[in-house]
Amino acid sequence: MAVMNIIMMHTHDTGKAIEPYGFPCSTPRLMELAREGMLFRNAYCAAPTCSPSRSALLTGMSPHNCGMLGLVHRGFQMPEPSMHLASFLTQHGYETVLCGVQHESDDPFRLGYQRRIGMVGPDQGANDRVNALEASAFIQERHERPYFLSFGMFNTHRPFPEPSLKHDSSYVMPPFPLADCPENRTETARYLTSLDTVDECVGMVLDALESSGRMEDTLVIFTTDHGLAFPRMKCSLLDTGIGVSLIIRLAGKLPQGVVTDALVSQIDLFPTICELAGLQPPERVQGTSVLPLAMQPDGRIRDAVFAEVNYHAAYEPMRCIRTERYKLIVYYGDYSGTILSNMDDSASKQFLVDHGILKEARERVQLFDLYLDPVERTNRAEHPDYAGVLAELSSQLETWMRDTKDPLLSGVVPKPAGAIVTSASALRPTD
Repeated sequence: MAVMNIIMMHTHDTGKAIEPYGFPCSTPRLMELAREGMLFRNAYCAAPTCSPSRSALLTGMSPHNCGMLGLVHRGFQMPEPSMHLASFLTQHGYETVLCGVQHESDDPFRLGYQRRIGMVGPDQGANDRVNALEASAFIQERHERPYFLSFGMFNTHRPFPEPSLKHDSSYVMPPFPLADCPENRTETARYLTSLDTVDECVGMVLDALESSGRMEDTLVIFTTDHGLAFPRMKCSLLDTGIGVSLIIRLAGKLPQGVVTDALVSQIDLFPTICELAGLQPPERVQGTSVLPLAMQPDGRIRDAVFAEVNYHAAYEPMRCIRTERYKLIVYYGDYSGTILSNMDDSASKQFLVDHGILKEARERVQLFDLYLDPVERTNRAEHPDYAGVLAELSSQLETWMRDTKDPLLSGVVPKPAGAIVTSASALRPTD
């Protein structure tokens, strides 16, 4: 086994809304990490909802294959938590430690973690700084074995803090596709204040790693679970929902300041970690190592990524395939309107409710040409010029579903006994 420590830093609901992706904000420590590592411009989660996304990332499998179809705090669980990366690394001699947030199990020790440090509690956003100190102290301990440290931040999850003086809501631009209005500007200023905490905590961990003298043999990964907690982002298969930040640094072994446009999925991280650590990934892993992109950033490791939604607050069965140019989204549910209970409550959501989103009809099949329409506004599913593209992507999506034994092919995906599911017609997740 290669002697390599692993630090995975992850946030809630950040998407690609950080400075290294050109978002109008200042995150200097994340910029530093990007310039010292590899930045993946086209990284996508396997599900734009928390527990399924994180479980896919940390098992290297689609949500319906690792069995995480909904949210842990609503009663969903992975049937085999031993498939988790923490369990795998524990079995291969790593010291595995969780600091802060995870959302793959109601008991992190079932996932294979040997130790838990830091705080979780009612003021989770404020806990991130405390947990960054705990993570920093752990990094500077004397270690007899290589370690895997998962440092999970609650930020940038809702509820956002009040805007700091640094972020005047009069002078911010809401992220696409939100309207530029006072409600959304205020929400954006609050998001940016939350993001400041993320950047500060990342910096604390990086400084601790530098002072530990182990920078050269420590793999550092920064990512998030899915898009921002705004309408048409989180729990959406649009790029604003499935697009994620992904930065990887390993001094001396991965190139510095390299940006790649290649398609990657978060399920590709498990085999990437294995390859760098000199470990053979389990046969069940569905991802592909991204390391060839370190040697050839303009190359490719896959032709498409897939993503899905089963349950968030409500049942909303969707599947998508995204290639470099095209995106196909298929909705398999019965409810014909926008499922508002799968949108986090916010002033941004209320603005849409007040201005007619309840009257919008659901398009069951959506095809987007991402070269001509990168913001996914024009559905070309019925355009004759795209009939061949629609047929090809539909075939690829169905093949993937069959090859992975997707339960949606048999009809409604059942929830586990006791799981809490909100009605698709409800206005709020808690209704």
